[in-house]
Amino acid sequence: MDRTYQDTFERKEMKYLLSDDQYKALLEGLLPVARVDDYGLTHIYNVYFDTPDFSLIRTCLGKPLYREKLRLRTYGIPEEDSPSFIEIKKKYRGIVYKRRIKAPYEQARSYLEMGTELSDHSQIRHEIDYFKEIHRGLVPAMAIAYDRIAMQGILNPSLRLTFDTNLRYSRTELDLRGGNHGKTLLDPGQVLLEIKISGAMDRSLSSLLDRYQIYPATYSKYGESCRKEMREHEVRHGFHLPETAEGLVYA
Repeated sequence: MDRTYQDTFERKEMKYLLSDDQYKALLEGLLPVARVDDYGLTHIYNVYFDTPDFSLIRTCLGKPLYREKLRLRTYGIPEEDSPSFIEIKKKYRGIVYKRRIKAPYEQARSYLEMGTELSDHSQIRHEIDYFKEIHRGLVPAMAIAYDRIAMQGILNPSLRLTFDTNLRYSRTELDLRGGNHGKTLLDPGQVLLEIKISGAMDRSLSSLLDRYQIYPATYSKYGESCRKEMREHEVRHGFHLPETAEGLVYA
């Protein structure tokens, strides 16, 4: 099924780490208010871009009010001409802003890594150009893949819930055409829930979370991947993290 292409998002995103039991109970409890979307189980592959010294993620060590990331995303293992998305994701005062353009995978990869031309000349493309200009020397930094089930609100279609499992990351396998068989990111049985809403959370949903003792967690896939990788290879990466490494986890 072709994936509907939306190029801008503005919403709150809240994250929760669930046990397998919480995940199963919540799925059942959600049935009156949300349904699994038309895509069912999807396999998401990302490459995050950063400077060679990881300046983007290092900036997050100070937990600033404003933070930003650049990534290339595909749904499934891509071929050269598979659709892909170049995305800028920004967060300011708790609101997430995402803007993206669509391009064939190899064309998008070449644009990001070598500066070749894209056929897209939209405003968002110019914003990505500017991002690359102010963060000079961006390179593929981390590949992150996971399996996702997404649900959408029945009465409130703007409500979106995603459940991510089988999270893995790689610092070396950065061409998504090879798949991603990297290191495991979550503990066994854990599920990462993200609730994405444009306004206040519905009372019935917050009651469900309370019933199953599901509480917000500060978590970043890219930040946690970097924290794990850099703990193992601090010397090779050229800088040392503080003992807590909070900025990487909370980015």
